[in-house]
Amino acid sequence: MKLWSNSFKDGTPIPGEFALAVPATQGHVTFSSNRNPHLEWSDVPSGTKSLVLICHDPDVPSRGDDVNQEGRQVPADLPRVDFFHWLLVDLPADMSGIAPGAFSEGVTPQGKSGPETGMEARQGINDYTGWFAGDAAMTGNYFGYDGPCPPWNDMLPHRYIFTLYALDIARVPLDGAFTGVQLRTAITGHILAEAMLMGRYTLNPAVKL
Repeated sequence: MKLWSNSFKDGTPIPGEFALAVPATQGHVTFSSNRNPHLEWSDVPSGTKSLVLICHDPDVPSRGDDVNQEGRQVPADLPRVDFFHWLLVDLPADMSGIAPGAFSEGVTPQGKSGPETGMEARQGINDYTGWFAGDAAMTGNYFGYDGPCPPWNDMLPHRYIFTLYALDIARVPLDGAFTGVQLRTAITGHILAEAMLMGRYTLNPAVKL
């Protein structure tokens, strides 16, 4: 199975239009257009009954002491954890791509609705649900895609990994506001094939991609 994008090439920087935030002219960051990127795939194996797409960042700081703090840096050698940006399930087996902006256009305070998408698929909640939990203006369940927004003082460039899974089941056995960890567990034992695409992003002007 093959996965690619016309929005960025594998291993290259992700354009700011597909991020939650971009560098600001004043201050550090500002919200971006937050569009989901174009994705396309081929060579889905026979016997596939549905497709699942997961986007995650494996480079999120495991400790938040220095995150976005003036006069401090998040060291590159700090242990890292996963942060899920998109959980898309029950895509039809004969589907072959997603148009840019089809699932996300702009930042939605308190999160986009879900899990139903109206496009023959469902979406789980991404990890901005926890990130914005303490912000009264932003708190809510963040269904669907919300793009990169790494700490602006992180010395490590972040990777954003889009993984497409071909499954032998037509519906993932999860309901409601399911998480990335729950989704990975639910599809274990049902994966016929998978394909990956990785992009890079940073908001730190001192870091090169």
